[in-house]
Amino acid sequence: MGIDIYTVIVFPIVYILPAYVANGAPVIFGGGAPLDMGRKLRRKPILGSHKTIKGTVAGLLAGFLVAYIESFFLGYMLAVGIMLSLGTHAGDITGSFIKRRLGRKEGAKSLVLDQYLFLVMALLFAAPLGIMPNVYGLLFIFVLTGVLHKATNMAAYKAKIKKVPW
Repeated sequence: MGIDIYTVIVFPIVYILPAYVANGAPVIFGGGAPLDMGRKLRRKPILGSHKTIKGTVAGLLAGFLVAYIESFFLGYMLAVGIMLSLGTHAGDITGSFIKRRLGRKEGAKSLVLDQYLFLVMALLFAAPLGIMPNVYGLLFIFVLTGVLHKATNMAAYKAKIKKVPW
């Protein structure tokens, strides 16, 4: 029983791509009215102004589009990609909610909530469909996510798309 490059690297990248695109698209296409409409909970923003309606819709549509394109090659990826995209935004929104409850300002760095909660939630949303990379593929996805998160955020910061490099 060997571990091959398709199982450990190629399939996991194809699998998680809708989540990555859904997570990154709001940085490019976001802005506008906040998702929480400026409401507060115990004098703290519910989510904050960085979570916007436009960004959430753009992220979901971008993730769905990637899933649709992938489904031409792997039919099951439409359903999987939709669930990954929904889970991505559920995780991102949950992370913002938790950060606001903890009194952290928008844009404040939080390793687990920023880098990994979207990924964990995406995988949890897709898990009931029964299609998932094996343990080595999942490990690869977690390592790749850490590397990509740092690299893409730094690039977005240098391109003046983001105000902070994390």
